[in-house]
Amino acid sequence: MSNANLITLIDPRAPTAEAYRTLRTNLMFYSVDHPINTLVVTSPVPGEGKSTVLANLAVTLAQAGHKTIIVDCDLHKPGQHSLWGLENERGITTMLLEQDALANPPLQSVLVQGLQVLTSGPLPPNPADVLGSRRMDEVIAALRARADYVLFDTPPVLAVTDAALLGVKVDGVLLVLRAGSSRRDHAARAKEELERVNVPIIGTVLVNVPRDTAVSAYYGR
Repeated sequence: MSNANLITLIDPRAPTAEAYRTLRTNLMFYSVDHPINTLVVTSPVPGEGKSTVLANLAVTLAQAGHKTIIVDCDLHKPGQHSLWGLENERGITTMLLEQDALANPPLQSVLVQGLQVLTSGPLPPNPADVLGSRRMDEVIAALRARADYVLFDTPPVLAVTDAALLGVKVDGVLLVLRAGSSRRDHAARAKEELERVNVPIIGTVLVNVPRDTAVSAYYGR
C-alpha cells in the first residue's frame, strides 16, 4: 500500500503525521465522562479532504492499540475502497440488506494491525433513507461491539442530508475544512445544519495549512 494520502503510514515522522497523532490525543480526551467511540467525519462541501483525514486518524488510533473500523457511508461517491486498494462488492449496504451480515460484517483488513475497513458496497437508490433507518442503528451497534472506535465517512453536509441523519446516531461529528479554499459561509451553514437537528459537533480539522506553521492540522470547537 503506497497511497500518498496515507501520510501516517508512508512518512510517520512528518509534521502532518504528528498533527494527526495530536488530533487522536485530543479526541480521546475530549470527554472523559462521555467517551467518543462512534464518530462521523465530514465536511461542508466536496474536495476538503474528509476521507483522507478519516483514514489517517484511523491509522493513528490503531497504532495506539485501539481496535478501529472505518465505515464508508458516502453512498453517493464512496472513496475509502480506492484509498486503501480494496474490493467494493460487499460493504455497509450488505449489512443493511442481509441479516447474516449483521453478525458477520464484510470487514476487510489492511496493513495496519487493529484496523479494518467496511467499504460502501453496492450503492442504493435512496442513501438518506437507509442511513436514517432503524436497521442502521443495528448496524452501528454491531460494529461498535467489535471495535473501540468506529469512524464513518459521509457525504458533505451541504450536498445531501446524509451526514446529519447519521450524525444523530453517533457520539459526535468532526468537520474538515481546507485552508485557503473552504468558505466561511459554507462552514457556518454546515454548523447550522448539524446543530439544527442536535448533532454534536466535537471539533474541526483544518488541513492544507502552510508547512511553516506550528502544526498542519488543528482541532477545536
